[in-house]
Amino acid sequence: MRLTRKRLCSFLIALYCLFSLYAAYHVFFGRRRRAPAASPRGLRKGAAPALERRGREQSALESEEWNPWEGDEKNEQQHRFKTSLQIVNKSTKGKTELSVQIWGKAAIGLYLWEHIFEGVLDPTDVTAQWREGNSIVGRTQFSFITGPAVVPGYFSIDVNNVVLILNGREKTKVFYATQWLLYAQNLVQTQKLQHLAVVLLGNEHCNNEWISQFLKRNGGSVELLFIIYDSPWINEVDVFQWPLGVATYRNFPVVEASWSMLHDERPYLCNFLGTVYENSSRQALMEILKQDGNDKLCWVTAREQSLTPPWGQEHMLVFESPRSNIGLCKRWQPQETNESFKNYQDALLQSDLTLCPAGVNTESYRIYEACSYGSIPVVEDVMTPGGCGNTSVHHSAPLQLLKSMGAPFIFIKNWKELPAVLEQEKTIILREKIQRRKMLLRWYQHFKTELKMRFTDIIESTFLMNNKG
Repeated sequence: MRLTRKRLCSFLIALYCLFSLYAAYHVFFGRRRRAPAASPRGLRKGAAPALERRGREQSALESEEWNPWEGDEKNEQQHRFKTSLQIVNKSTKGKTELSVQIWGKAAIGLYLWEHIFEGVLDPTDVTAQWREGNSIVGRTQFSFITGPAVVPGYFSIDVNNVVLILNGREKTKVFYATQWLLYAQNLVQTQKLQHLAVVLLGNEHCNNEWISQFLKRNGGSVELLFIIYDSPWINEVDVFQWPLGVATYRNFPVVEASWSMLHDERPYLCNFLGTVYENSSRQALMEILKQDGNDKLCWVTAREQSLTPPWGQEHMLVFESPRSNIGLCKRWQPQETNESFKNYQDALLQSDLTLCPAGVNTESYRIYEACSYGSIPVVEDVMTPGGCGNTSVHHSAPLQLLKSMGAPFIFIKNWKELPAVLEQEKTIILREKIQRRKMLLRWYQHFKTELKMRFTDIIESTFLMNNKG
């Protein structure tokens, strides 16, 4: 009896060991399952986390079903991905020499953080009172805070270096921005901060004299100024040009290229959705589009606004392709609806060209939003009234930054040139359009990456050098 029990116990122990070995084999030596192929993605609603985005990019590189750049560019993408990994690994392994906090008190801060830095914000809810994120670039650890709860004197200061992002486009915004600068200047003077830089959404006429008193060269505390629009102050020493970017104030998303975005035939030759002011070049554009039936080939939705509307009313003249219905509509409400915003995004996605007439300034959100969807911007290359540009010094004005970085746009001086552009467009075959879209998207990605590295290099060279000094 004892022998039988002993044999039974030995058998059970042996069976347990065999099962353990079997399980261990499958855990450590079994074949790993392949990750599912990435599905085509067109538009991302909101800013997805950067790690998730990089994961999708890697899946796209490894998947034969989704490869928007095709075989001739596969090696380039793989090299870029490996290089980015090397940069990340090198940055995280090495000790950072600088810590910089970015205070985002203007919507353009989201373009810097989510579009250029490809950073993540927590929480993702755009209505949150406080949002923050972190990113390492080069030798610098960047942190970013934004939201209504970021108020002078009501949050702790645990950094020595700050980049303050402000809106100085209008008088009310200037007052608000001035309060922030006075607060930051006091922190520098009391040695709670060492270094201060500013990214400024400047006035569209480049009338920004109000901030000059805060520049370090004038006795203030702002060591570096990155300013939007072609300011004559730009000297590449302490004042640098910064892009307007997309309209993040209305939650324009980070757009990811899909197969269909690159390869599908687009039903419209061009698009323009925007306000048309009296006696402006936009009004001339509308007249030219009506000629030769071109308005039937383009997606056009215009709201006609008087510069001096009676009783404060603004009327909207809408004619929408391909039927070109013309009619007078009710007073235009400046608050954009979800439907009108979706129509705008669809127009960009479904048009080969995006018409970008000058407004108060030549630079517009539309230029960058067209790039996001692979629609070639047709830009009215004229200086607008005001103090922007200095043609005797900067011969590339307006849009000096874009031109200096080789923007592959169509620049025209007068909308009378548009019919010839559209006629030429009709002769371009789909294969050529696909290559052109790829070129535009590649350039736009390079543009943002280059800006990130330039921005970081300028911050590092100035702040670290002044530390040593």
